[in-house]
Amino acid sequence: MPVDQPMKFTMCVLLVLFLLSYGIGSSFCSTIPDNSTDMLALLDFKNAITNDPAGVTSNYWNESTPYCQWEGITCSQRHPGRVTMLKLAGHGLSGPIAASIGNLSFLRILDLSNNNLFGQIPPLGNLPKIQGLNLSSNSLEGNIPEAITNCSSLFSLDLSKNILVGKIPAKIGLLYNLSILVVSSNNLTGSIPPTLSNITNQNVIILSNNKLEGTIPHELGQLSKLTWLSIAGNYLSGEIPKNLFKNMSSLQILGLHSNMLSGTLPPNIGDLLPKLIYLFLGTNMFEGNIPASLGNASMLQQLDLARNNFIGQIPSSFGKLSDLLILTLEINQLEARDNQGWQFLSALGNCRFLQWVTLGGNQLQGVIPDSVGNLSNTLQNLYLGGNNLSGTIPTSIGNLSGLIGLGLDINNFTGTIEWVRKLENLQVLNLNTNNFIGFIPAFIGNFTQLGKLYLHNNKFEGPIPPSFGKLSQLTELNLSYNNLQGEISVGTNIPTQLVQLSLSSNKLNGQISDSFSQCPNLVTIELDHNFFMGNIPISLGNIKGLTLLNLSHNNLSGTIPKSLSDLQLLRRLDLSYNHLYGQVPMHGVFANATDVSLDNNWGLCGGAMDLNMPSCPPASRITERKNNLVKILIPIFGFMSLVLLVYFLFTVRKKTRANYMPDISLGEQFLKVSYNDLAQATRSFSESNLVGRGSCGSVYRGKLKEQKMEIAVKVFDLEMRGAERSFMLECEALKSIQHRNLLPIITACSTVDSTGKVFKALVYEFMPNGSLDTWLHYKEDGKAPKYLGLNQRISIAVNIADALDYLHHDCGRPTVHCDLKPSNILLDDDMTALLGDFGIARFYADPWSASTGSYSSVGVKGTIGYIAPEYGRGGDISPSGDVYSFGIVLLEMMTGKRPTDSMFNDGFDIINFVEGNLPHQISQVIDDHLKEECKEFSQGRQVAENTAYQLFLSLLEVAISCTRPLPNERMNMKQIASRMHTIKTSYDVWKTKSYEL
Repeated sequence: MPVDQPMKFTMCVLLVLFLLSYGIGSSFCSTIPDNSTDMLALLDFKNAITNDPAGVTSNYWNESTPYCQWEGITCSQRHPGRVTMLKLAGHGLSGPIAASIGNLSFLRILDLSNNNLFGQIPPLGNLPKIQGLNLSSNSLEGNIPEAITNCSSLFSLDLSKNILVGKIPAKIGLLYNLSILVVSSNNLTGSIPPTLSNITNQNVIILSNNKLEGTIPHELGQLSKLTWLSIAGNYLSGEIPKNLFKNMSSLQILGLHSNMLSGTLPPNIGDLLPKLIYLFLGTNMFEGNIPASLGNASMLQQLDLARNNFIGQIPSSFGKLSDLLILTLEINQLEARDNQGWQFLSALGNCRFLQWVTLGGNQLQGVIPDSVGNLSNTLQNLYLGGNNLSGTIPTSIGNLSGLIGLGLDINNFTGTIEWVRKLENLQVLNLNTNNFIGFIPAFIGNFTQLGKLYLHNNKFEGPIPPSFGKLSQLTELNLSYNNLQGEISVGTNIPTQLVQLSLSSNKLNGQISDSFSQCPNLVTIELDHNFFMGNIPISLGNIKGLTLLNLSHNNLSGTIPKSLSDLQLLRRLDLSYNHLYGQVPMHGVFANATDVSLDNNWGLCGGAMDLNMPSCPPASRITERKNNLVKILIPIFGFMSLVLLVYFLFTVRKKTRANYMPDISLGEQFLKVSYNDLAQATRSFSESNLVGRGSCGSVYRGKLKEQKMEIAVKVFDLEMRGAERSFMLECEALKSIQHRNLLPIITACSTVDSTGKVFKALVYEFMPNGSLDTWLHYKEDGKAPKYLGLNQRISIAVNIADALDYLHHDCGRPTVHCDLKPSNILLDDDMTALLGDFGIARFYADPWSASTGSYSSVGVKGTIGYIAPEYGRGGDISPSGDVYSFGIVLLEMMTGKRPTDSMFNDGFDIINFVEGNLPHQISQVIDDHLKEECKEFSQGRQVAENTAYQLFLSLLEVAISCTRPLPNERMNMKQIASRMHTIKTSYDVWKTKSYEL
């Protein structure tokens, strides 16, 4: 057939010219296969790649080598030149996937996973022979092409870890040969297609971490060959279909966690799924008892039922799970009240491979049984925190020598911690918020692997063991809120590689070591509320990663080191309540007044304008001023001592001659004002300046002309019963207490007015943002509504918890406020909360003291809805009354409802309202503004919404625990403040992660 030869030659020349346009150099017709479609498709793919860091396509896909020999390419032996496999996984390729890949009609495997490919998935419906398609771990977007459902030979489809949107195609049920379907970690929406049940050969379905909603289709129960089903991390709701597991006896992995599933588990679930190895049901709203039949799933290795609403006892049948490695049951309502309730612990001793047991956040009670020591010696982590456990820790726990993590925090344990001695492999030890006593054992310094040590909120005393300096792996050390004494020394009892150091609220003394610069990794330093003295070390400025530094409430002196202004990452600096003097630095953290606290340092001046510090004298006068201060202060203090002695003697004599209470002098440091000054400041106490009225008088807004100071004047109506006593009590309370979250008094005025009547008033700094009450219950007045966000509400609650903690435990003379309510919580210009109105406050006498008795509650006033129930029964005042009021205020902040709301009547109150909806219906009680805020902030991410749910739940649980009917059932304010700070930290972490997402 000679006529065909020129035509073939012409076609060959044209083809060579065409290939030259793709950069193919000296090609010969004999090297090109009869069908060039596949080669052209590969060249299209190559040209679409924008970045090829390994040079796979740019260096090795060239004209000198037949394309069937190119890296990642495999061709058919029966059909030469036809590509059957394209595998370029993990090469860092960037760019879109060329649509011409869909022309490789003989392709059986396409694996482009673990690259940086972007754009949409091209239509691949013309690949009838393809069996394996893996495009996972890229940045592909858009919908899953419905054309994929035409690839009838598909056996495995993996599109996970991309940013795909839209629904899973309903026609996916046409892929009858599909065995593995993985589309997890995308942004897919809609419901799970019931048509998946048509693919009866499926072994693996993984749809987790998307935005799927609706219920679990009952049709999935027809997939009898399924071994792995994971639909976790979505918005799925409703109950598990009753017959879902009836035909799934082959199932080995079941992941339903992190959804909103509810209802009870099938009581025979363990019998229906005998081959189950991994069961993940955590972070849902399941309720009822944990089915005992799970003990019949004898192959179980991991069981996660955490963060649900399960009740009742932990099944002792778990002891039959001989292969069990991990048991996670925390944050439920599981109980153990007696020997029967604790039988599960003895049973778990049969699980000889057990590595991890977490039971925290439940309702386990009483003493931990000795049987804890019979658990497997392979046990590495044991967490029992956040229960109601008490008594001493059994010494048998020392048998668990393999433990690397032990959490017994937030319980009521007592005694010493000598039982820790044998646990030398610990990496994390958390014993915070208990009642442990004694010295911190020095042998802990021998725990060479210890990385995190939390002993805060206990009753430890004595020095920090010098052996702690040997803890070379320790990164987090929290010993705050104890009674520790002595000095601290970096390298001796403070390890040098620390990241977080918290020693707040102890009795530590001496100077702050200049050797802190040997701790370059420190991010947090909290040394507040101790007795440190001397200068602030300049070397702190060398810790470049420092974000929080709190040295407040000590006896520090000298100037503020300018080196602190060089800390670029410092976001919170508190140096308040010390004896610092000199000029405040201008730059760095000092430039933002909201990040710095410098209150109650008598000699500071200058700094940024927003700090409102007095101006510094000229530099030439500073030295002279320091020298003169010593000369001036010594005779002044001597004279004042003499005056106080005379005043004391005069007062004693006066009390014996007169039967009335004299005015209290607030001291020379307070501003002196006259009646005329206050009348002028408030426009003669006009109605237009009236801020509010209380039980003992009225509060007016004003401005002192001479001082140019905005003030609030509380004028007592002395005709009201108890008003004068209220004035005296408030003066007495406020002159002896100081805290950043207590409303500071400017001065008091006790004189006569213009008509000759007795006049008594207290003068405070005016709080521009009013009271918490006005923000929670905003009244329409033509202005834009004021709403508090979740961050603000948590911060305010933390502020008030800190204030009450100080009043009850740290102010030297324990004080009970007696009238905590939102109208007595004032907000300054940066929305920091300050507790005010000490008109009915009482100094609390320790009920265990033999020398003093407690005050009677007869005549104690308060506000209906916030008063502790024991006061109504004639009980004595105590700090637990303030705890109750704090709980009510916290409920009001979270629900937006007053405790006196009209809906609360006939024995139904705000406590019943919230407690009756805990924990699975808290959306019914949360303020609508908070729900909307979290919905917007989460932006539809299920994990974020679940975290918000847990945050709300934690806040409400703290509030409910504060409002227990009996005072001895309530936590004290130190424990509450610690929990509130923990919640605040959790919120900050959640917010940061949400922004990162």
